[in-house]
Amino acid sequence: MSPPPERRSGRARVGYLGPEGTFSEEALLASAAPDMIEPVGLASIFDTVDALRRGDVDWALVPIENSLEGSINVTLDLLAGEAADVTIVGEVLLGVRHALIATAPIELEQIDTVLTHPQVPGQCSRFLHQQLSQAQVLPASSTAEAVRAVSADGRPGLAAIGTQLAARIYGGTVIREGIEDREDNETRFAWLARGEGAHAALPPLRAADVARAKWKTSLVFWGLGAKRPGWLLRCLSTFARRDINLTKIESRPRREQLGDYMFFVDLEGRIAETHVAQAVDALGELCEEVHVLGSYPAATRPRPSSG
Repeated sequence: MSPPPERRSGRARVGYLGPEGTFSEEALLASAAPDMIEPVGLASIFDTVDALRRGDVDWALVPIENSLEGSINVTLDLLAGEAADVTIVGEVLLGVRHALIATAPIELEQIDTVLTHPQVPGQCSRFLHQQLSQAQVLPASSTAEAVRAVSADGRPGLAAIGTQLAARIYGGTVIREGIEDREDNETRFAWLARGEGAHAALPPLRAADVARAKWKTSLVFWGLGAKRPGWLLRCLSTFARRDINLTKIESRPRREQLGDYMFFVDLEGRIAETHVAQAVDALGELCEEVHVLGSYPAATRPRPSSG
């Protein structure tokens, strides 16, 4: 693997879903020590992870889960598949506020098209159905790219859902703010590094956040026994017998044949702790594959979004 490119002012390069003005950038700036990083905006989650794997950036920050819409499937699939050589080394929670943005003041009934990231409409479904039922919602690679495209196009009937930060950057006009279905909407972002386990470097997180953080471990597993009665129960009991709390469990298709699934689990504790390591070893005896996605400081509280 090629070494990372030369850094400006000695700062580490961190890839994120760009361009400027995305929630990913807000999460990056909220969680990292600002004098230690050089943000690098990239076109997609895939491109962000790929840049990390190629060594073009030192770390990457990608969305992994939203409190309203659930997991970001492209991130999970990458971590379980072709990007299995990267590790989760940290996380941050960002409180998410969405804004409707156009090029100039406009009445809602005049809007016929809305651009935004595909994950966003489900977070703003009530507003879209009740206030913009006449508008077609089209996907963009990110919320910031949606705002940039709307501002560049200039057509009055075109609007975007994005952040107020993006509106300021690209010259948009905020028509409505706080259009998300719930005020407690938040997204979890994962810090990624090259390498596995202890070989993956810790990111430049704010020292105070790391000092007070509890640890969590994420893993994915699957096995030929998945089609036998009680197999998943036996897998999960390896944690229950050791009083390990699972904070998340989710299944995803393995993309091989219908009915084949992999299971993602988040648990409290550090892989270096004896009881956690024993549970993972016991799980391995029941599975075809167990991959530890990372063991890392858990986010302490949601960061406010400027959106």
